[in-house]
Amino acid sequence: MANNPNAPSGAPEESKSLAERWQEARSAFRNLPRAFSLVWQSSRIATLGMAVVALLGGLLPISQAWVAKLIVDEVVAAVVGGVAAALALRAIFPLLLVEFGLLTTGAVLNQVRTLSEHVLHARLGHTINMAIIRKSLALDLHYFEDAQFYDKLQNARRESNWRAMSMIRTSFNLIENVITLTSFAIGLLAFSPLIALLLFGATIPSFIVQTRYSRLTFRLLTWRAPEFRRMNYFEHLLTVDSSAKEIKLFGLGEPLLERYQEQFWKIAREDEALARRRSLLSTLWGMLATVSYYAAYAWIVLLTVSSTITIGAMTFYLTLFRQSQGTFQGLFFNVGQLYESGLFLENLFGFLALTPQMITGQGHPVPHPIAQGIEFRNVSFRYPDREEWALRDVSLVVRPGEKLALVGANGAGKTTLIKLLTRLYDPTEGQILLDGVDLREYDLTALRQSIGVIFQDFVRYQVSARENIGFGQIEQLANEPRIQSAAERGGADEMIAGLPEGYDTILGRWFEKGAELSGGQWQKIALGRAFMRDSEVLVLDEPTAALDAEREYEIFQRFRELTAGRIAFLISHRFSTVRMADRIIVIEQGQLSESGTHVELLALDGTYARLFNMQAEGYR
Repeated sequence: MANNPNAPSGAPEESKSLAERWQEARSAFRNLPRAFSLVWQSSRIATLGMAVVALLGGLLPISQAWVAKLIVDEVVAAVVGGVAAALALRAIFPLLLVEFGLLTTGAVLNQVRTLSEHVLHARLGHTINMAIIRKSLALDLHYFEDAQFYDKLQNARRESNWRAMSMIRTSFNLIENVITLTSFAIGLLAFSPLIALLLFGATIPSFIVQTRYSRLTFRLLTWRAPEFRRMNYFEHLLTVDSSAKEIKLFGLGEPLLERYQEQFWKIAREDEALARRRSLLSTLWGMLATVSYYAAYAWIVLLTVSSTITIGAMTFYLTLFRQSQGTFQGLFFNVGQLYESGLFLENLFGFLALTPQMITGQGHPVPHPIAQGIEFRNVSFRYPDREEWALRDVSLVVRPGEKLALVGANGAGKTTLIKLLTRLYDPTEGQILLDGVDLREYDLTALRQSIGVIFQDFVRYQVSARENIGFGQIEQLANEPRIQSAAERGGADEMIAGLPEGYDTILGRWFEKGAELSGGQWQKIALGRAFMRDSEVLVLDEPTAALDAEREYEIFQRFRELTAGRIAFLISHRFSTVRMADRIIVIEQGQLSESGTHVELLALDGTYARLFNMQAEGYR
């Protein structure tokens, strides 16, 4: 099977069997009911408005053509019969009123169509965005750590809004075309089946060309999802505050802009080449339709000259010839547009069909307080699509109220252990038990609400200081004393008091009147967010990495007070911090290698002692 020379580089083979193409077409058109469902959800009134326009608009052309025929015949009869102008006008006037009414109806229908499309366009975009965001919220973390997921997300977002709208608009246009064409076909078949076959048949080649290039356009854009994402990434780097300093200091602006342009032109050249071929072939086959129309035109003029039909009938049939071919072309064009839009919506509905693998339990309420503790029982885990184990045969018991420090090299498995504890992932092997019950038996939302976490890569929300802290327990966002208490425990209270509008100050520079914070100040905000949650378990992943030594010492002098009555997991590379824990766990290459207090591990003279002494040496 030969490759299509016109296909984009890296694309699969274009040649397909009839069965494969039929299946592809079925998949595309199967999206039509789902697109209607989205539009119906967006606005029922606007959808019904478009349906009424399609039904009435389909009957207008034949009605206008017939009234025009009657007017011409009345005028010719008056001229030939020498009828007085006043009498002729009296006979024609009702027909003129009917024609005026039809034209007015057409104008009103056009305005109803425009208004309905305007309403639907904004609402449909919102409906689709909501569906994509809700699906993203429901999906497991492993999707967001997979590059192919972002390609699917990119394809789902790209053009979905206007493609869904286009599909509905095209469907109603198609209904209107079918109604109009049916009325025309009755008149044409009664006049000459051969003429009808000539006019309609000449439009088929152009339809085939449009359909073929619709498929190629869809494939080009789908294959190029990674390039589109790279373009978006470079644009993001070049326009946000978080990267502006390095971009300027390292002179990265123009080099990154060149990469952005390189991706753009790679896609644009292929797209333009495809569009040129599509336009050329469509023009050539469109000329065939034009030739067929003028052949029919010549025939009807001949019949009129030979007095076989009246001048009014000639006007009627010429209108039918011209409009029927245009309507037939429009019908085929709309079918092609339906097919093309259906292909693009396959990306949207394919994304919405993704299912989370994390199953929430129903049987057990999360214990408050924890009575027995947490147990990792022979837990092993590897990330999806990876061969190596991130954790291997980990067994660990954490007693109620115990403070546990996790130390080890970057990538040893510390944060992975926390991801399993918070059920961002489930173990590949083994179990994690809370008070003797597997975590998978608990309600997922309730379980996560019982754990307060600050990760090293915490989010810097570009909202008010109050919301930044209150997001730790969103249900308590209006609880001012609780927010202030959490800020105080995280060490952010004095800093917030010095902001222009206190807790109402917008943090970050993305929005007007925003106040930018230092790394250490942001970390205090994140600590406050973790303390906002009334949790049974507190997880602090490098909680003081950006704090100065004095503030770090102050927080950890209060460490036990801040975590009183809770199980606490502390991940840190600073051994001055971890020595305050009840027990220190050393993780190496995904396995627990040492366990004990600071004094016990120093006496063991193993990995912990070596790392502690190395760090201590740096301060001498």
